This record gives sequence, structure tokens and C-alpha cells, in this order.
Amino acid sequence: MINESKTTLKAPHGIDMALVTGAADSLLRIIEDNFDADILVRGNEVTIAGDEAAVKSLEILFTDMFKQVGHGEIPDENSVARLIGLLRTAEMSPDELRQDVLLTFRGKAIRPKTAGQKRFVDAIRNNTITFGLGPAGTGKTYLTCAMAIAALQRKEVGRIVLTRPIVEAGESLGFLPGTMMEKVDPYIRPLYDALFEMMDNDRAMHAIESGTIEITPLAFMRGRTFNDSFVILDEAQNTTPDQMKMFLTRLGFGTRMVITGDESQSDNPKGPAGIKSAREKLADIDDIAFCELSGADVVRHSLVAKIVAAYEK
Repeated sequence: MINESKTTLKAPHGIDMALVTGAADSLLRIIEDNFDADILVRGNEVTIAGDEAAVKSLEILFTDMFKQVGHGEIPDENSVARLIGLLRTAEMSPDELRQDVLLTFRGKAIRPKTAGQKRFVDAIRNNTITFGLGPAGTGKTYLTCAMAIAALQRKEVGRIVLTRPIVEAGESLGFLPGTMMEKVDPYIRPLYDALFEMMDNDRAMHAIESGTIEITPLAFMRGRTFNDSFVILDEAQNTTPDQMKMFLTRLGFGTRMVITGDESQSDNPKGPAGIKSAREKLADIDDIAFCELSGADVVRHSLVAKIVAAYEK
């Protein structure tokens, strides 16, 4: 026999229920389609009746949506879908994600949005070297940059180093105009974009000019050792085993390294050999973590998750 339950939630003062239910109740319909319960919204009250487990989940879901709106965030189809997925797996509560604020910039909190992202940032906190591997849109580079900037602000490290391998796609660097740095700029531009999304431009440029933040091609790192640094290797699926070994052995005292990549999108003719080699050789070593993200962790447009799922098939 199904245990029936009923509860009424009252939104805190000032919460716009139109944002909670969505335009023309679009979000409310998504929620109703995913739970075995009747939902009635009147004024600032939500009455839920039905299966006890569903009612309990919906109570958590609406409470979190109230908090989103209260913090100036606007729920959308993607955020509601992530909340529903989180409640279905019961891996962790929405509050665990909400309370894990990595960085605040212009009043906007940067935090993990999925259980996979939470595992990833926890792995970075708890290990000297962390590999974050998964498809496009899972927030690997974005979250890593946020953690690096936060560590710099807390003076846990003295500098940030961001690097990625340069893999040419049809055009040789030698035939591109400009100095060497002007030639490689298009390849490392995504790292600048991630950085400027969470720092004031003037402050970021000052940090780059002073060397507090360094953005450099992977090839320029040979022979160096990084102490007291947060070092990020992006697009690691394009590294060779020798490049990966070279990068990892730049590790110095007081330094944390994060390697991100998508093994399904390698531009290297030999595929993601650097990542595969590292996984085979390092998986059992303490203080090195391999964290896998999946299509369930995609936080871009909802179509990105569907594209990733289609290609995974």
C-alpha cells in the first residue's frame, strides 16, 4: 500500500512565485511530470499531496527553489532538471551544493551544481594532483579556475599558472603572422575567457602583468619547477605521454595541480595518449585523484547534454 502524505509550504516574504513556477507554469509542469503527486500553487503557498517519498522530495525541491529566487537566481529548465536528478539519485542534498561556495564575484556565487561537480571540487581540495575528465560543458575548467582564484585570494598559493598544449589544426604556427606569443594567443584564449568571467579585467590584467597569474603554452614549461602555485593543465586530451610526464614533474613544494580534459575530443592524431598513460601508471598512487564527470554534469544549454548523450551511444 502506498503511503499518502500532504504538506503545505509557504514561500518566504518577497519571493516571486512566478519565478518559481516559470513562465506560463512551464517549470511547474516539468516538476509535475516527474513526480507522483498533486501540486497546487495559490498565492505564496504550495500544497503537495501524494506518495510520501514524492512529497518529501518535492518539499526539498521547492525549498531550494525558494532559496534560489531569494539569492537573486532565476530557476530555469536546466536547474530544475539538475535538482530532480539530484533528488532521484539521493547522492547528496541540494543544500550541500548550495553551501559549497567556491568564489563570489560581483555578488554572484560560484558553486558546484551537480553531484559530479561536487566530487570534483572535493577531490581538488583533498589531493595534490587531480584529474578532472569529462565531456564539454561539465564545468571542469570553470570550477578549477574558481578554486585557483579563491586559493590565491586566501593566500594559500602565491601564483596561478594556466597552460594547455598547442595542437595545430591545419595551419602551422610558423606561417601565422606575429610574435610567438601572438601566434599562440588564439590557442590559450579560452583560459583568458574563464579568468575574466570571475575577476575584474583590470585586476586580472595586473595579475598577469606582474606574473601572479601566468598563462602559457605547455611547451614553454619544460625545465621549470613550480613552488607555492596552483597549476592548471587544460585540454589535456591533446598531450602525449612525454608531455604529461613533463608537466607532472614540474610539481614543487606547496603546489596543487589540476589536469582537465575530454578524452572524446582529442585533436592529437594519436588520441588522448597522455591521459591514458597517466591513468595506467598513476591511478593507484596516493594523493593523485581521477575524477570522472558525465553528461549528467553538463551545465550548459540542455541541448549540450543531449548531444553528449547521443555521441556516447
